[in-house]
Amino acid sequence: MRVYEPLTLADPARRFQQRRWIEGDPALSQITDDVARPLNASPGKGWCACFAAALTALAVGIGCVWYQITTGIGVWGLNKTVGWGFDITNFVFWVGIGHAGTLISAILLLLRQQWRTSINRSAEAMTIFAVMCAGMFPLIHMGRPWLAFYVLPYPNSRGPLWVNFRSPLLWDVFALNTYLTISLVFWYVGMIPDFATLRDRASAGVKKSIYGILSLGWNGSHRTWSRYETLSMILAGLATPLVISVHSIVSMDFATSILPGWHTTIFPPYFVAGAVYSGFGMVMTLLILTRTLMHLEKYITHRHLDAMAKVMLLTGSIVGLSYGTELYVAWLSGNPYEQAVFYGRATGPYAWCFWTMVACNALAPQVLWSRRVRSNISALFVLSILVNVGMWLERFVIIVTSLHRSYLPSSWVMYRPTMIEVGTLIGSFGLFFTCFLLFIRLLPMIAIWEVKTGASAEPHEVVRHA
Repeated sequence: MRVYEPLTLADPARRFQQRRWIEGDPALSQITDDVARPLNASPGKGWCACFAAALTALAVGIGCVWYQITTGIGVWGLNKTVGWGFDITNFVFWVGIGHAGTLISAILLLLRQQWRTSINRSAEAMTIFAVMCAGMFPLIHMGRPWLAFYVLPYPNSRGPLWVNFRSPLLWDVFALNTYLTISLVFWYVGMIPDFATLRDRASAGVKKSIYGILSLGWNGSHRTWSRYETLSMILAGLATPLVISVHSIVSMDFATSILPGWHTTIFPPYFVAGAVYSGFGMVMTLLILTRTLMHLEKYITHRHLDAMAKVMLLTGSIVGLSYGTELYVAWLSGNPYEQAVFYGRATGPYAWCFWTMVACNALAPQVLWSRRVRSNISALFVLSILVNVGMWLERFVIIVTSLHRSYLPSSWVMYRPTMIEVGTLIGSFGLFFTCFLLFIRLLPMIAIWEVKTGASAEPHEVVRHA
């Protein structure tokens, strides 16, 4: 059986570096067997229970979305003052979740960080599924999702009717579509060598034919590897600016307005740091669960979780600094309306949201300074859940507390989401976890060839028989 390995990565120093991220010293055939085993074995009880829960949540979401499309978005809890609620909150949240995948795949690849190799495939898949969830909410908000093509600048015969290129909401369309396209290509290209390995391991039949088509005729030659690595670096170079630009563009939905609490220049870097923070929180949640369910502890090790925890500590500290900066700038500005918004977040009717957000996002990650906490799987799992709760609340606080009290006290009103909105949020999580659970059952969740690059015993070997 042929197992393909890149020639240019079989350097002894890099092999030693890679072995630091794998428990033990497994043979190449064992790595392939361990990663490919979930694709052939029957699903376990843990996977089935998780899939049933995710499918139930997805069914709830589908029912809620169907009801609001057939009835109208008046079923939401929006009012004359709060025109944005759960829909835009969920949109920004899911866009942020998708950022860790591109960061791990592209930026860490360019920086030659070896600890990415066992987690990048899952993070890339998470990115795609999160962007799918994010794109769902603007479509629902349109009220008539079948007219979504109106936001595309295609040649038409509607005279002067054209998209408004000055609208930040239109920039979201371009940013998300670009992000999804590059992420899909990067994800698929990264799996081509693994598809070739699975193709050669599969017995004759439908599975072998599918893997053969997906592997695009991969033969493992020196020329193939050379071109493949060149393409990977090009895609990484294209994807890297997206990490910065996509959530910066999303932040401009708010920053380009004149509403107190929104029009601030700190939003682009603040949103990017928060996106990476929430994305790594979700990656941590998923990998802690899957390493146990799929028995991949020797490849997704404590060292990987420790490295991700350090990134979360850095970005969480940046987010906490941003909270303090917002309050300081509001005080320094002397603008009573700006001060009313920011001080109202901490003392107003939504103060519980604000302080929960601060506790989860700014205070909780500070425990990661302790190596003992970073080595505790249970503590990391709980912290990753808190990070996602806090980052969702952050978007809710930014949006609702800036809207619910306008300039006229007679317009002040509380926003309370309806069960339809809550059900749609639950459905988005159902869609995300359903897609991810299917991914880990149908495709290799760990990049086999990347893990093998440092585990090869013979230098300068291109093809080994295992």
